[in-house]
Amino acid sequence: MRVLPNERALPDAPAGTPLPDSKTELPPVIRRAGVVAFALVSLLIIAVVTVLYFAKAFFLPITTAFIVGTMLSPAAGYLERHRIPRPVSAVLIVTLACAGAAFIVALISSPLMDWSNRLPELAALLKEKMHLFDRPLALWQQLQGMLGGSETLPGAPIHLPKIEWVQSTFEFLSPTFTEFLLFAATLVLFIASWRDLRKSLVMTFAEHDARLRALRILNEIEGSLGGYLLTVTMINLGVGAATGIICAVFGMPNPAGLGALAATLNFFPIIGPVVTFVVLVAVGFVSFSTLTAAMIAPLAFVGLTFLEGHFVTPTIIGRRLELNALAVLIALAFWTWLWGPMGGFLSSPILIVCLILKDHLLPADSPQLPQD
Repeated sequence: MRVLPNERALPDAPAGTPLPDSKTELPPVIRRAGVVAFALVSLLIIAVVTVLYFAKAFFLPITTAFIVGTMLSPAAGYLERHRIPRPVSAVLIVTLACAGAAFIVALISSPLMDWSNRLPELAALLKEKMHLFDRPLALWQQLQGMLGGSETLPGAPIHLPKIEWVQSTFEFLSPTFTEFLLFAATLVLFIASWRDLRKSLVMTFAEHDARLRALRILNEIEGSLGGYLLTVTMINLGVGAATGIICAVFGMPNPAGLGALAATLNFFPIIGPVVTFVVLVAVGFVSFSTLTAAMIAPLAFVGLTFLEGHFVTPTIIGRRLELNALAVLIALAFWTWLWGPMGGFLSSPILIVCLILKDHLLPADSPQLPQD
């Protein structure tokens, strides 16, 4: 038998018997296909992130409206079952949500207005009380000089940092009127038309199994986000009420405003409680004459958030959703960098949606790695 040019005879086999196919003999173009696919996917991700970053003014209110609308859709469905038309339900729900947000903002803005009127007095008082930290700061400056940092005189006065960042920070935190108007209009229209929109999304698939899978995904996303919003709102209101009680018991000024601030900031994982703690320290430091009295309420808030973060929230939410702490932190860091504070608010809901999609598109009966 004749051996073809691309065939090699086995040592102990009759002449003309070819070797079995080997992956090492594949053409180089086939081996490079995976690398090309990975590069194209990476470029696509970079392009999408770039567009989301530079088109924040458009995509942020739209995405926020979609996610918040999905969270509020169960409430609209409940009102619709009680013979309230869905467009009327959408307007009613958005109005009540805006009224609640306005009430929270009013509680927070009241002490802010008071403190802004007393800003020169508070600045002088804060500068005077900063002398309590002269010795620790002097030791820090000496250590910094020993490590090769900027040299400062041992008796040099400690200057307070400038507050030129206030305006830029306010612009970073507050959306423009156009963005808020786009968010409100999109939210009302999304809630009013969500049922028809969901039906259209399901019917875009031709196969029956694909339609059932899409319907299950949409139902689970709606139920999970709605339950998440309700549960987190109740937990955060409890944290705010407990913070207000702590501030009232230990003599902190404006306990209602501080409690409302704690409840609002607790919607932002990790960052919110840290900011609340810093605010409580600053208020206590200005309001009390001793450092011990100033730190009582902030330390009590730390204990409260420890109990809430390690026992209350995992016990309630952990039964419904298993969110990995590392994934939550990475999602929080990424979306906060991309879209600011509202990105941090959306990080957990977006992570929940990704987990639901992963569970349905990559089911548990798919091939898995062996356990250790």
